[in-house]
Amino acid sequence: MKITCFGEVLWDIFPEHKKVGGAPLNVALRLHSMGIESSIITKIGDDNLGRDILKYAKDRGLPTDTFQVDEQYKTGEVLVTLDKENTATYEISRPVAWDFIKYSGKIADKVRASDAIVFGSLASRNEVSKNTLLKLLDKAKFKVLDVNLRPPHYDRALLSELMSKADFIKLNDEELEEICIHFDIHKDKFEDQVKAIASYTNTNQICITKGGKGATLLHGETFYHNKGYTIKVIDTVGAGDSFLATLISALLQDKAPQQAIDYACAIGAMVAGSEGANPVFSEEEIKNFIGDQI
Repeated sequence: MKITCFGEVLWDIFPEHKKVGGAPLNVALRLHSMGIESSIITKIGDDNLGRDILKYAKDRGLPTDTFQVDEQYKTGEVLVTLDKENTATYEISRPVAWDFIKYSGKIADKVRASDAIVFGSLASRNEVSKNTLLKLLDKAKFKVLDVNLRPPHYDRALLSELMSKADFIKLNDEELEEICIHFDIHKDKFEDQVKAIASYTNTNQICITKGGKGATLLHGETFYHNKGYTIKVIDTVGAGDSFLATLISALLQDKAPQQAIDYACAIGAMVAGSEGANPVFSEEEIKNFIGDQI
């Protein structure tokens, strides 16, 4: 199985340290750690931060042939602030290199040969990367949208366009509320809200994450739920990305939806209980974690 990710790579700048990040890169790295052939289409600056990201990816076995280099714009950075519950908020610099990902036959071939493409709304804040993405989506077999709402980097028209092109949509509970407002969806019940979005976007696979309270997956006509796992949160950066990577890989391998969402929630919780977006876990650690929760 091959999965290609598209979008931002950057440095998450914390008060006392910095970490390589960006949702598409986090997803690609988690997929790779699970033995999935994964890659990312992105752009870095011709600077030390970009070269460090390139080395970081290479050191972890991720192919870098679809990393573009921009001589004008710098590598992306994000200022990360953690609140008392260690929940992250982000201040995202712009414009940066990943705003200017250029279309080419090489990256089109990469997407065409993949079983799925994973993309987020953030990487479409600039017309250059957005137009490249839209061309690539026409080549994709299966399109996975991570609705990654970071004000002010989106609007209703963009969300509507991206969501209507997706075969699978992932968002969190706060984003669900905001999207219902954007699209004038007036439903009181959670499941009715999700069904309304499914109808609006003509997408029958939608997942809503709920932080420590787990997640809900609409798969076809059926809802599947996980109530979450107990974990001492260190930071939430990358937890949703690892959740998505785990869920998508399981579903694409025809795992039962309940089994897929249970396993994905476990991985997301373990990431939230670790420092940084891309901690590595052994299969034994994962099994022990899930076993301790039963």
